[in-house]
Amino acid sequence: MSHHQDPYLQRYPDSKGYYGQFGGNHYPVELHPALQELANSYDKLHQDPAFQDALKRARIGLQGRPTPIHHLANISTDIGGAQIFVKREDLNHTGAHKINHCVGFALLAKAMGKTKLIAETGAGQHGVALATAAAFFRLDCEIHMGEVDIAKQSSNVGRIRLLGGRVVPANQGQSALKEASDSAFQAYVEQHHTALYAIGSAIGPHPFPRIVRDFQSVVGQEAREQCLDMMGDRLPEHVIACVAGGSNAMGMFSGFVDDAEVVLHAVEPLGVSERLGEHAATLSHGRPGTLHGARSVVLQKEDDTPAAVSSIASGLAYPGVGPEMAMLHEMDRISVTTVSNAEAIEAFYQLSQLEGIIPALESAHALAFAFRLAATRPPSERILVNLSGRGDKDVDFVLDNHGVGSSQTPQ
Repeated sequence: MSHHQDPYLQRYPDSKGYYGQFGGNHYPVELHPALQELANSYDKLHQDPAFQDALKRARIGLQGRPTPIHHLANISTDIGGAQIFVKREDLNHTGAHKINHCVGFALLAKAMGKTKLIAETGAGQHGVALATAAAFFRLDCEIHMGEVDIAKQSSNVGRIRLLGGRVVPANQGQSALKEASDSAFQAYVEQHHTALYAIGSAIGPHPFPRIVRDFQSVVGQEAREQCLDMMGDRLPEHVIACVAGGSNAMGMFSGFVDDAEVVLHAVEPLGVSERLGEHAATLSHGRPGTLHGARSVVLQKEDDTPAAVSSIASGLAYPGVGPEMAMLHEMDRISVTTVSNAEAIEAFYQLSQLEGIIPALESAHALAFAFRLAATRPPSERILVNLSGRGDKDVDFVLDNHGVGSSQTPQ
């Protein structure tokens, strides 16, 4: 196992919040003191044993961690290639990896004397997770959500409200995740003295990408230990995660980034086609730019404004990517690939009908690539996929648009 003296997680970001050329703090100047306060508090707290202890208790009791690694024996057998394993982040309380950093942000807010959490959500998973954490730690909660997503994810909207969260509709532009982010940022500008912005992914200005990655790194740390345990002291040859902002991917990759022999695969949504506006494959088709307070790679129109995006998975419909993912891509540490809506739907049915697990449409993108990759690799190799969320939220949408599908052997 090739572990450096100076592990990756301590090298990035640098003191100004940069990951190579990406990252930094490109927020309005009036918010710099609030971000500095957050960075200072986090630096102090994340080394504080009492803080870590409270985090650990919430992870075990509220979230149900650790989540297991599970062998997809049926699908692996049918494909006849590499063996596929999944990290069951879908088994977290609230149904996705998002609660990993929501619990962290709630604890940070308490420690900083804030009384409220503000966030954006796309598919609603982050919103539900944050409302859950806010209820547990007795904080107010305000969730900004695009009107399109409010209509599409009505059960999650109901859950957020039931948990005591307030849902604020965002109705500009595409009325989706980017607009919800804009709306939440604006609310944070106005309320930063009493509220903490609990960003939904590893995006935004420093220190947000670092904080989200660190709280999500529990996924990669657990997975690495579980693999060594299960696989006879060896690591998987391939580790796969879907990518939009990068919270589930950075969480998983952080456990393996120092292991040069492990190939890290980032799977982006190709939506309907490669035409700008019909996908959300930022690393594949974007270029450097600034979005939501950080320098990163952005899908942009010719006038440098963010392009419209499309994906069957609400949580992947974002025109940017976290600065750390952008750096890892530039360093060639991650391999980037794309999966279309149709291929993701196919994987959604396969996992449901061949393994008894209904995945989130976001996670189905990672699974689709895993099935494709497994067919080209020998049975001696192991592929680990971050199954970042469960598909309850997507069942009605899939049934209404695609029917019940049929048990098919993965191609």
